Amino acid sequence: MQQQHSNVPLYDFEDKYKISAAWLIEKAGYKGKRIGDAGVSENHALILVNHGNASGREIYDLSQEIIDKVNDLFAIELEREVNLIGEI
Repeated sequence: MQQQHSNVPLYDFEDKYKISAAWLIEKAGYKGKRIGDAGVSENHALILVNHGNASGREIYDLSQEIIDKVNDLFAIELEREVNLIGEI
């Protein structure tokens, strides 16, 4: 990863490295991106925003799109840090 992206923020963590999910999402082009009323904050790439009338499904679908794009670009699979309750 560092050979391709020399400015990637890596953090030593026990016997592994941690990488900033916000950095990955921003480099994938999602920081500040909006799809209908679902979007990603312009200030922080880890924050999904409902700009008015986005459904839970639209927010979820945006999160899945981000996960898929980051995986395609960097071969890293992000995990959601929220608990989904009920149907979306």
